[in-house]
Amino acid sequence: MEARHLRYALALAEHQHFGRAATSLGIAQPPLSTQIAALEREVGERLFDRTSRGVFPTAAGEAFLARARTALAEMNRARIDAGRAARGETGRLRLGFIGSALLDPLPGVIGRFRRTHPEVRLSLQELDSSAASAALLAGELDVAVGRGSPRGAGVEDLVSVPIGEDHLVAVVSVVHPFAGRPSVAAAQLAGEPLVVSPDAANSYLRRLFGADPAVLDGAALARDIHTIAGLAACCAGVGLGPNRMRMIARKDIWFCDVEPRFRLPDLQMSFRVTDSSPVLTAFLSVVRRNCASVGTRLDALLARHPAATERQPGLGAS
Repeated sequence: MEARHLRYALALAEHQHFGRAATSLGIAQPPLSTQIAALEREVGERLFDRTSRGVFPTAAGEAFLARARTALAEMNRARIDAGRAARGETGRLRLGFIGSALLDPLPGVIGRFRRTHPEVRLSLQELDSSAASAALLAGELDVAVGRGSPRGAGVEDLVSVPIGEDHLVAVVSVVHPFAGRPSVAAAQLAGEPLVVSPDAANSYLRRLFGADPAVLDGAALARDIHTIAGLAACCAGVGLGPNRMRMIARKDIWFCDVEPRFRLPDLQMSFRVTDSSPVLTAFLSVVRRNCASVGTRLDALLARHPAATERQPGLGAS
């Protein structure tokens, strides 16, 4: 039994005449009669009464037709669902990110993705950069956004693209001696209690205090940029973080540039090179439209990873 047999039976029930039903189906009458007879043999029941007044469903036919309508409707929904899944309109995306990415650029990316793909289940988890990389490598995330390139065994299986540049700033209470200054020297920071993220303390800030790395040993650790700003407001220390922290709206803190300007590792978006998920393709398309210059860099990276090149045509879709 095929879908066309169900359509034939429904058309015959609607038109109550073999000729009219055949015309509506775009086939000749004899093949329709043959197919209906074959369907009745397969079902093992007479589905239609052939009378001089027309062709009418029997009781068995009515029961069959009710199920046929449901079956065809389900088949149509299955076709639609398959197409939507293939276009990345349904499914799941697991995204891990560091907190500062929620200031920029993730609000624009996530907001647009939510609007254009409302039926994708978006799982969001704040993680530090090393934890996000580990979760991505373990298959627990589909996309990770962290500071700097992922590290660890298996990173050769990831694609990473920069999605944001930034530099270091200091944040202090408005009653701190640094308040009101446009900038503060790195050497001056060495004599202050500091508030930093664990990621920063264990990696790139070591370069800032290269002459005296012990400066960081007593620093207060706060994973979230809002916590860094909050502790600075409490005079717990000088907070150090990305310039995008200036987007935090508080009247009790003051931001200073760090001199000489200290560029932070780029925000990097990473995903597995072998991940051919249509949902990931759709997400990358949104990233390309929202993050300046990411598109060409992402295409260039994918070009060097043959396993992912089949994804490229979908990335440029608008």
